[in-house]
Amino acid sequence: MSENCTENCSSCGETCDSRKEDKPDFSVKPHELSHIKKVIGVISGKGGVGKSLITSLLAVEMNRKGYKTAILDADITGPSIPKAFGITGKVTGSEQGFLPVKSKTGIDVMSINLLLEHETDPVVWRGPIIANTVKQFWTDVIWGDIDFMFIDMPPGTGDVALTVFQSIKIDGIIIVTSPQELVSMIVEKAVKMARLMEIPIIGLVENMSYFTCEDCKKTYKIFGESHIDKIAKEYNTQVLAKIPIKPHIAEACDEGLIESVEGNYFDEIETYLGDQ
Repeated sequence: MSENCTENCSSCGETCDSRKEDKPDFSVKPHELSHIKKVIGVISGKGGVGKSLITSLLAVEMNRKGYKTAILDADITGPSIPKAFGITGKVTGSEQGFLPVKSKTGIDVMSINLLLEHETDPVVWRGPIIANTVKQFWTDVIWGDIDFMFIDMPPGTGDVALTVFQSIKIDGIIIVTSPQELVSMIVEKAVKMARLMEIPIIGLVENMSYFTCEDCKKTYKIFGESHIDKIAKEYNTQVLAKIPIKPHIAEACDEGLIESVEGNYFDEIETYLGDQ
């Protein structure tokens, strides 16, 4: 660094170790009638680990605690949030913007399936179109006053995840995993992406952690020994929950009754998500 340095790197042609490059700002503002206090991204390094289930359970828990809660379903090609909540209505709107659909208990939901004529219609779009659609769910939807918005991210670390991280001010992410060794390796990729994007990691959730037989009460680790505590320690974060395999939870999702699921899986989540 020069002794005459003003720390204004934009007007300096020198090359030095302390040079600060201005990072491009791709962030966009939500709809002018939306007032969202906290945005939590729920991500996974791969599909099939129950990310949408965890997103749903988190939203239900915070709603039960009295917070105004919303879910932005960013998994455009595999939207499952409306199914879990039993939502069959369609999005309405006006010249001002679109209105999210409310669940039975008042959780606001926006998903591509709420715009399609039939929920089984495939979304055969290229990456940039999908990413832009997610951005519009943020800018063109009138969310109103929301305490906690949970974004159900698509699996992986591709276009949509990058768009969400760059476009929307994310207050933190929750990473969902399962016990397999392979999945643990992929979780580390998600952790490293979050660190690269400078987004705080709230913690990890392990789904399908174990199964307890109702008859003999013996616990079985169907997908092998857990590695989540090791990963959490390595990356200086915490394990938020270990969700067991329970048939009634799967049945509730299939029947659109996720809001009826009882359990103390996220009793302490309010502490980790922070004050409003």
